[in-house]
Amino acid sequence: MASTALHLAPSRLTATHVKRLAWLTLAWNILVVLWGAIVRATGSGAGCGNHWPLCNGEVIPHTPRIDTIIEFTHRMMSGGAVFLTLALLLAIFATSERLQPARKAIVAATVLLFNEAILGALLVKLGYVTGNRSVGRVVLLSIHLSNTLLLLGAYTLTVYFLERPWRFTISRRNLWLSAIGLVSTLIVGVSGSLAALGDTLFPASSLRAAFVQDFASNSPMLLRLRSVHPLSAFLATVFVTWLLKRSWGSPLANFVLGLLAFQIALGFADLLLLAPTWMQVLHLLGADLYWVALLWLSAQQTFPITKELHA
Repeated sequence: MASTALHLAPSRLTATHVKRLAWLTLAWNILVVLWGAIVRATGSGAGCGNHWPLCNGEVIPHTPRIDTIIEFTHRMMSGGAVFLTLALLLAIFATSERLQPARKAIVAATVLLFNEAILGALLVKLGYVTGNRSVGRVVLLSIHLSNTLLLLGAYTLTVYFLERPWRFTISRRNLWLSAIGLVSTLIVGVSGSLAALGDTLFPASSLRAAFVQDFASNSPMLLRLRSVHPLSAFLATVFVTWLLKRSWGSPLANFVLGLLAFQIALGFADLLLLAPTWMQVLHLLGADLYWVALLWLSAQQTFPITKELHA
């Protein structure tokens, strides 16, 4: 009886079920990223000590402090992301044909998710949390943040290909232009997160004091890197201008443009308010939504439709 149920289970999955699971997995991982920002902004990265995957040597911490609750919640949410991703991987392979590009996208997401876990564990085990200001933390955190954006990108492409079950060609010219623009946008995201870390570790009493920190000769590398953020943002804006020009008038292009304007406004507000935690989280949410929408719009330009796939 059990074997019969196992055999019939894939046939009960419909394309609609798989799409819903894919959207849920993407949304859940965005929440994990946002909670990770709360962990960083509140200095809760050492809430479980240097233990991983255990928390202070326990499976479930007893009488936890606030920082332990925040860090442990993040770990539990990350565990949920693993289960959702594996479920989506199995569902896509059970219901799609061999040429469906969503298969490659979800495999990439699965690999990147395990990379994410390894990088997160290294940050904890090496003590690159809370008040650590070392160059090693900046380097490892940059890799971690890049992997996070690539992970969200892989989930986005998984949903994109599931929502558009057609056969595609690849526009190589647009592929290269999109790759350059998306890398620039990724640098904006990473540099922005590093800037937020700098705001947390080196809080300024005023906007003027923050600028003095950035350009002082004895400033740590983390503060000097803050200038990379506006420069990379300029390059990414050039790419977005090209992309929006090609897609002008479409609802998605208008949505991307609106998110871009919203992000710029949040960036100025973040600067003027001296980066409180709630503003950092809101700014990051806008950045994640913008990244997902931008990647979707880029995919439309890079993968022109040729014909419908047949089951």
